[in-house]
Amino acid sequence: MASPKKLSHIVLQTNRRREMIDWYCTVLGAEILYEADRISFISYDDEHHRVAFLDPGPLIERQPDAAGLNHVAFTFGGLDDLIDNYLRLKEIGVRPHRCVNHGVTTSMYYHDPDRNQVELLVDNFATAAEGKAYMRQRSKNDKNPVGVVYDPEELVSRVRAGVKIEELATIN
Repeated sequence: MASPKKLSHIVLQTNRRREMIDWYCTVLGAEILYEADRISFISYDDEHHRVAFLDPGPLIERQPDAAGLNHVAFTFGGLDDLIDNYLRLKEIGVRPHRCVNHGVTTSMYYHDPDRNQVELLVDNFATAAEGKAYMRQRSKNDKNPVGVVYDPEELVSRVRAGVKIEELATIN
């Protein structure tokens, strides 16, 4: 069976298209590539579009207990990049609502203007194979499947002191 080779993009339906564009461009370091009357496309890498925003007309507000997508996640190239982005966003008042070391990733969760959760993360393993092996082993004997909540300021201090990414793969 053939499988996709990558996740191409997400499309968010919103009544706050301009706010959402501004937020995602700021948080992801993205640029607007195309805009029309009710849709906009942005990208932060070589993809023609990673996130699109569709305004179909008046929508009801998202209910906190509604079924649907829980979050979307974006991976940074390294721990320094994640920390630098955290500090940049903090400086302009954008703060994570939750930070979790999942073992396989070190993650920061934010809310966009529509209250969608956006996870910004770094992989804690050098290769995808190591990450997959960790997940397979973890599912067999882990009593904490979600991970450990951490203070982002403490992580900044640890990174500045030279913590190795491999050390973050060990969670308690």
